[in-house]
Amino acid sequence: MNMNRRTFLAQATTAVAGIPWLNSLNAAQNSTSATPAIRIGACVVNLDQAKKAGLDGVEVGVGGAADRLSIADPAVRQKYREQMSQTGLSICSLMMGLLNEYPLASDPRGPAWLEQSIDAARDLGARVILVAFFGNGDLLDGNGKLKDAAVDVVVQRLKAAAPRARDAGVILAIENYLNAEQNARILDRINHESVQMYYDVFNTGATKGYDVPAELRFLKERVVQIHFKNGPNYLENGQVKFEPIVAAIKEIQYRGWIVLETSAPSKDPVADVKRNADYARRLLG
Repeated sequence: MNMNRRTFLAQATTAVAGIPWLNSLNAAQNSTSATPAIRIGACVVNLDQAKKAGLDGVEVGVGGAADRLSIADPAVRQKYREQMSQTGLSICSLMMGLLNEYPLASDPRGPAWLEQSIDAARDLGARVILVAFFGNGDLLDGNGKLKDAAVDVVVQRLKAAAPRARDAGVILAIENYLNAEQNARILDRINHESVQMYYDVFNTGATKGYDVPAELRFLKERVVQIHFKNGPNYLENGQVKFEPIVAAIKEIQYRGWIVLETSAPSKDPVADVKRNADYARRLLG
C-alpha cells in the first residue's frame, strides 16, 4: 500500500480526466509552457490576486462548521470553476481549517465533512485536502504528550475515508504539531496511499523546534504538499532559514505545490505574496 507520491499523482491525473472543463484548463496551461516540477500557490489571496502576483494557483477553504459545507454547494464550486477559467490558474488544494475548532477526533460531523470535501476536490481538480489538527484539534496535550484516544479516532476516520479519496484521485494530507516519527506511525496505521503528510516548515521548525530538513528527509515521499511561511515576516527575514530546507526538498526530489501561508507586512497582499513567491522560486531554482 506504500505507493509513492509521484505514482499516486499520476494516477490522480487519470481519475480526474473525465472532467471536461478541467481538461480544457489543463490544455490551455500546457499550451503555453511546460508544467514545472514545483508550483507556487498561496492560501492568503484569491484567484484574481494570485494571477496578479504571478502565482500558479491557490488553496481554498471548505467553509465553516455546518452539516453541509459551503464547498459542497454546486453554486460555490461553479463560481470557482469560472474564476479558474478566467485566470488560467488552479485550485491546488482544499483546506479543512474548521477542524481546528471542531476536531475530526470528536465532532460527529467529521466523516461527512471528509466525504463532502473529497467530492468537491474531485469536482474542482484539486489533488490535496489539508486535514488540520491545531487548536482544539491538536493531537498533543498541554504537556506535549500524544492524545492516544484522539489519534485512535483520527486513524479510524481517515482509514474509512481513504478509499473514497483514492477513487476521486485525492490525497488527504494531515498537518499538525507532531514530529516526523509520530506522523509516520499514524500513516503506518492508516496504511493507505491516499492519506499522506502536509508539511508546514514554520509550525514544525519555529513553533516546535524540530529539525525541518531532517524531518523532510525522514518523511520523503510521504510529503505531498508544503506550507512556506515565516511568521509576521517575509520569507527571507524570519526565524525559519529556507536555504537548508530547500536543499532537503531538492534531495528528496519533491514534486508538487509549495503553498504560501505568508503575512503581508506592507499591507499589500498581492505585492507581498509576489515578493515571497519570487524568493521561493529563486531558492528552488
